[in-house]
Amino acid sequence: MTEDADKRQQFETEALVHMDALYGLALRLTGGDAARSEDLVQDSLLKAFRAWDDFRLGTNCRAWLMTILRNTFINEFRSAQRRPTSVEYDEVADRSVFAEVSSVDPEGNFFERLIDKEVIAAVDALPDDFRIPIVLSDLEGLSYQEISEIMEIPVGTVKSRLFRARKRLQRKLYEYAVEMGYLS
Repeated sequence: MTEDADKRQQFETEALVHMDALYGLALRLTGGDAARSEDLVQDSLLKAFRAWDDFRLGTNCRAWLMTILRNTFINEFRSAQRRPTSVEYDEVADRSVFAEVSSVDPEGNFFERLIDKEVIAAVDALPDDFRIPIVLSDLEGLSYQEISEIMEIPVGTVKSRLFRARKRLQRKLYEYAVEMGYLS
């Protein structure tokens, strides 16, 4: 095998197995925008492949990839702030008011999405400093150390941000939890 083929094989074996986790993180960072998430994962994997020679085999590839994805997102966000906002045609096109009743259980579907939307909206409303650690910890299941490496902050700061993020979510979702019967 040539050196390029070896590199590609190593990358496929070590890095591509983490695509689902990267996509999950990208969805959280982009507020659920599937197209932006796919682009973010693709850009991040391309950067990772180009920098594959810098990766030390045997270290935490998932954390390394998530760091690249996070940095790519931040850089994209910064450059997007300098560009005018664009609107997709589909966002303003007429929508059917009867879409909800076209399913077998429209009421069940409505409430199922409402629950998800309330919690997701609360997480998405958190500032990046709190949202990113909550997503990495509670949704991706990463350890404090892995989050620390990805965010390039001390472990103590990770713990503090998680604590503060969870407190914010508790305050924001308390009435919702009572209303839904989770708390009395």
